[in-house]
Amino acid sequence: MIIKVGINKLLLDIDGKTVIEQCILGMYDVCSRIIVIGGHKVEDIKKILSKYPKVELIYNLDYLDGMFSSVKKGIYNIKGEKFFLTPGDYPIINKKTYKDMLNIDEDIVIPVYNGKRGHPLLMKSYLVNKLLSNNSYKTLRDFISINKTAFLNVNDLGILMDIDTIEDYNEISKLYMVGD
Repeated sequence: MIIKVGINKLLLDIDGKTVIEQCILGMYDVCSRIIVIGGHKVEDIKKILSKYPKVELIYNLDYLDGMFSSVKKGIYNIKGEKFFLTPGDYPIINKKTYKDMLNIDEDIVIPVYNGKRGHPLLMKSYLVNKLLSNNSYKTLRDFISINKTAFLNVNDLGILMDIDTIEDYNEISKLYMVGD
């Protein structure tokens, strides 16, 4: 079953916080700045995100062009040496995963759980111009496939768990409660 049309999954509750807040809180202590790219119904998350001083909300006018347009919009605004990329519907990524990824000195770092690649992705900022200036990349995966990438095995099921269905949400909610 797909989550009901009209429901913004980023606003669903997980232990008293929204999905987008849980996603942000996982990285909040590790990152100096967090950029959230919004599109459809961006106003739904604006007030929620205003509570977090490190968070900057940027509207993507081209959101109908797909997730890659939001990725480009976000990385265009990068200022640090490295940055994480993760969709806002991955609310249970462990803080330790973020910290461990920062210890790997490679152009791109991707966490792996039981042989499966997940989120977040860590990338060095010097790659931004390369990505934005070449229109032959149709997806981020196209770009990653031709760059030096390290894979980090982690003990964090959260890197694989996003919310696309009500079943996903229920499973994540259960796991979050167990992890407390």
